[in-house]
Amino acid sequence: MLTRLVGVRVNLVDERQCDKYYECHDEIATTKICPDGLVFDPTIRKINKCDQPFNVDCGDRTELQPPKPTAQCPRRNGFFAHPDAAVCNIFYNCIEGEPIEVKCTAGLHFDEYSGTCVWPDSAGRQGCNVQDKKTKDGFECPKEQVVDPSGQIVAHPKFAHPSDCQRFYVCLNGVEPRDLGCQVGEVYNEESQKCDAPENVRGCEDWYKDSEEAAPGPKSRS
Repeated sequence: MLTRLVGVRVNLVDERQCDKYYECHDEIATTKICPDGLVFDPTIRKINKCDQPFNVDCGDRTELQPPKPTAQCPRRNGFFAHPDAAVCNIFYNCIEGEPIEVKCTAGLHFDEYSGTCVWPDSAGRQGCNVQDKKTKDGFECPKEQVVDPSGQIVAHPKFAHPSDCQRFYVCLNGVEPRDLGCQVGEVYNEESQKCDAPENVRGCEDWYKDSEEAAPGPKSRS
């Protein structure tokens, strides 16, 4: 037996179109269409019933309203990949047709199925223009992942400079090299992965022997 709910608003999905739904009030159905790029989510009990496609399971409701594209926005709302397939680390957050360019953290690629930046193997993008990145002195991050003693992958591994005890490199997300240095009076300790007193680092004990106030010029590590 059906019960009539007087004064209650009920939202019903369209059987074929995911961004279309019906608002029923006192047995009167009004057709509603989500903003272009968004789809109807029947599980939301808020005023705004529409959400990003990657948050909604449309199932067999595969039809959508005709797109209303603008520059960089295939639809007026949503997260979209850069139009150049080789650019995988930049995407656009489109709000009512206005694109906002967003750049992923170093080493990550945009994943259009989740609307977020993920590791390249998870994104599965093809044709990305991955350029070799080097510091000014030619250092580049190793291709192999660095693992700590417990077997965990190190997200931002560090590496000692080959000839300068005070300097070291850090690879952001394992791929973006940065040339850094310890404060005057300290040298980089590769074992502890931290800046340390010279006497604690083999080969760098006399690094500041000739100068206590300023870092020395480049010289070979002994």
